[in-house]
Amino acid sequence: MNLAWRYSNLLGLFILFTSSAHATEVNVVGLFNGKAMISINGGKHRVMAAGETSPEGVKLISSDSTAAVLEIDGKRQNLGMGKSASIPSADGGGNQSAVLAGDLRGHFVTTGNINGTSTRMMVDTGASMVSMSKDEAKRLGISYLNGERAAVSTANGVVPAYRVTLNTVRVGNITLNQVDGLVQDSGMPFVLLGMSFLKRLEIKQDGTNMTLLKKY
Repeated sequence: MNLAWRYSNLLGLFILFTSSAHATEVNVVGLFNGKAMISINGGKHRVMAAGETSPEGVKLISSDSTAAVLEIDGKRQNLGMGKSASIPSADGGGNQSAVLAGDLRGHFVTTGNINGTSTRMMVDTGASMVSMSKDEAKRLGISYLNGERAAVSTANGVVPAYRVTLNTVRVGNITLNQVDGLVQDSGMPFVLLGMSFLKRLEIKQDGTNMTLLKKY
């Protein structure tokens, strides 16, 4: 798949997550004194004030520049910048799934997380592994220099890369452990959600909707 096509304009894309386990996922994307900017279940970023409760039932207890205290489904979570939490409901169970809706060009982008830190991801069935730039790997705390050296071909030629193992990769309410990853020495606006993650899921596409279902 051409990299220039991968990274083209993604305006108008929207994403919806569902799960038969009815878990609530919260990502912290901004911290202020008495306020926090969060994303709930992959939705749009919103600013909440201390004491406010969202329509999904997430309450912001307190917040400062270092962390937010949130009450999610009755359970308190202390989350720093870029961190996330997922709390299954008491009636949880069943298969974990995520439904992504993309634009007419077939792009599917979401906020997921790797090793507990949120990041922007784009589904790419043409990528063999979950792939990212070295700058993003550093931000995610991945010690990629300890990985196996490799090389990848990009639109700008062959660049050095490192093979790594990601402890956890989460999309919507689906979490997979020990996922093969690739860190490359080139700029990438998104983490590419490649086949090392996708091959462990059942994938169904209906028009512009893509459904991911955890197999095991």
